[in-house]
Amino acid sequence: MLNQTKSFFIFVQFILTIIMIGAPPMGSNGWAQSPSQWKIHDMNRPHPPAITPGKNELPAPPPAEALILFDGKDLSQWSDMKGGPAKWKVENGYMEIVKGSGDIQTKTGFGDVQLHIEWAVPTPERDKGQDQGNSGVYLMGLYEVQVLDSYQSPTYADGQAAAIYGQYPPLVNACLPPGEWQSYDIIFRRPRFDNNGKLLQPVRMTVLHNGILVQDNVALWGPTNWLEYDPYKAHPDKLPMSLQDHGSPVRFRNIWLRELPEPVALIPAADLAGKVITLSPIVLDRYVGQYEVSPGRNFNIKREGDKLLANFYGERWFEIVAHSEREFSMKRSAVDLKFDLDSDGRPKSFVFHIGGRQEVAKKVGIR
Repeated sequence: MLNQTKSFFIFVQFILTIIMIGAPPMGSNGWAQSPSQWKIHDMNRPHPPAITPGKNELPAPPPAEALILFDGKDLSQWSDMKGGPAKWKVENGYMEIVKGSGDIQTKTGFGDVQLHIEWAVPTPERDKGQDQGNSGVYLMGLYEVQVLDSYQSPTYADGQAAAIYGQYPPLVNACLPPGEWQSYDIIFRRPRFDNNGKLLQPVRMTVLHNGILVQDNVALWGPTNWLEYDPYKAHPDKLPMSLQDHGSPVRFRNIWLRELPEPVALIPAADLAGKVITLSPIVLDRYVGQYEVSPGRNFNIKREGDKLLANFYGERWFEIVAHSEREFSMKRSAVDLKFDLDSDGRPKSFVFHIGGRQEVAKKVGIR
């Protein structure tokens, strides 16, 4: 019995450990600051498998409404980090990092965006790892998607190409050989803070590398950084995007973005239905019965407890709610019913609206 009890507690501890592995510890701002199972830049962290992307047709044409940040001609949309002229080289339709010239940033701030950017790393340099074609795309200047030559070039998993630097390795290694043009398509949702600076929602990012999903709506633990995690700190809703000078002559071209609208909030079904009133079972029973739409085709209404259910098509029954004694609707769908009542408040018929179509259903056997 003692051994069984001990085994049970070991099993429970094991299950709790498994659960907690997937849940980062909570920080003082209410969101996790680091994952629990791996130290930052741990070379032992499992590396994603390498795959060969399909044919990537580049440069990818921007949609008509896109804001063009770099069209291969000049750096008019960019500055250095102090607001002065950007000092990177522009030639042959691309910009190239000039070592020591510093990071560059957009002159305009952005929040939620869909970003497209194409990049190429030089042919092999002096070293591998983090010294091979290193740069980075910083959304809002704080949240980095790593740029690196990770084609047959080992480094720590959370610092390879398409990693959310120091936090999330990519799902797969979709890197092409040095010298070939590659693409990132990034869906970025900024963090949300309340009026007191408390974090309400973390950054979320989805990334496609050469058309392959490599980051799937991941939630960041805070701004990305080298060797450590910075906690979230409240900042403006829009900040400039930046590109990193890490000393490698990385090239960029065809940079464009679309600003995204606010995410759609999930509204409870009761709110979607609008103002709902409660009718007594005696009143609800007046609506119960069969309603003829055309010969041989009927709608049916029945009551179950304090709910009215309607059968419009097939065998499925849907709940309908009352907004008045004449007007009803489905709770979750844009289906409306407007009843024609007699002098005693009993339905004679109803007009049924769905998807732009209107039908009239007359009650069979009015009492």
